[in-house]
Amino acid sequence: MAEISADSVTLDLLMEARETVRSSPLEVINTPMIPWCQTTLPLPMNCNIHIKLENLQRTGSFKIRGVANQFARKPRGGHFVTMSAGNYGKSFAYASKHYGSKGKVVMPETAPESRSVLIQSFGVEVERVPTSRLMSVVNRCVQEDNMTFLHSYDDLDLIAGHASLGLEVLEVTPEPDVVVVCCGGGGLLAGVAAAIKLSGCDETRIYGVEPEGACTMYKSFVEKKPVGMDTKSIASGLAPPFAGRLPYELCRRHVEEIVLVSDEQITAAVSALYGSGLVVEPSGCAAFAAIVNNKIPDMEAKNIVCILSGGNIGKDELANFPD
Repeated sequence: MAEISADSVTLDLLMEARETVRSSPLEVINTPMIPWCQTTLPLPMNCNIHIKLENLQRTGSFKIRGVANQFARKPRGGHFVTMSAGNYGKSFAYASKHYGSKGKVVMPETAPESRSVLIQSFGVEVERVPTSRLMSVVNRCVQEDNMTFLHSYDDLDLIAGHASLGLEVLEVTPEPDVVVVCCGGGGLLAGVAAAIKLSGCDETRIYGVEPEGACTMYKSFVEKKPVGMDTKSIASGLAPPFAGRLPYELCRRHVEEIVLVSDEQITAAVSALYGSGLVVEPSGCAAFAAIVNNKIPDMEAKNIVCILSGGNIGKDELANFPD
């Protein structure tokens, strides 16, 4: 069978996935998009910004979109394994319980313990390992325990499901000038970018945002191939050990640039959003951090969309952030 490539991602495929996501029994929400000017957040400059609130999804992040499309295309009652720092694992566990599937999440040891406990509460097994061993443990589960691997970011069905977010953005802002999206392995960025560009928004500039200490897609752009690195960031959900191959191909085709933010800028973003009544985890506010720190070129007088991708942060974690 031919290897899936960026050419496999068509607008028809993404529209079909959107209908699957919309009708999913997992009850994926068409999340609100609110004007920045209707919040108490300071505007960094004279521009029109809309904020897409994926932190309001039922499982607390955008990940449920891709999971809904993945599970709709798998047999019920399967035995699946994945790797995740938390958000994908939570949606995976939620779907596993609904569909009566057995599941296991291999998590990096750096992920908050509370995420492991939450995933286990859905009846899914968790194994915590060093980040460098994630794939080797997944491979062991596939080979020795006959599990099916569901990738948390490098998967066509997953990316197509995430694209539903991009199509929703266009329903509110049909021709945005700039769209800013967080990037870890690249699944969300690839899906949103493909949805917007394939819908005919040729002039829209799409930016991915990564932490400085976990910039696999940025390095992949530099080296012109998907690469890995030893990642370390307060935004654990944006710190997989390598960029996905299919996300990389799609991002190279549709994304303007990958920009970087520091952990200090991410921390300040969490606090600023919380102070305005928005609970957003570090991994979910990278796009916001890039905008307020003027990392995005040519924003003046532009129509901009900022994705807040997740809000899974516990009281214990919030207590460590400054007021």
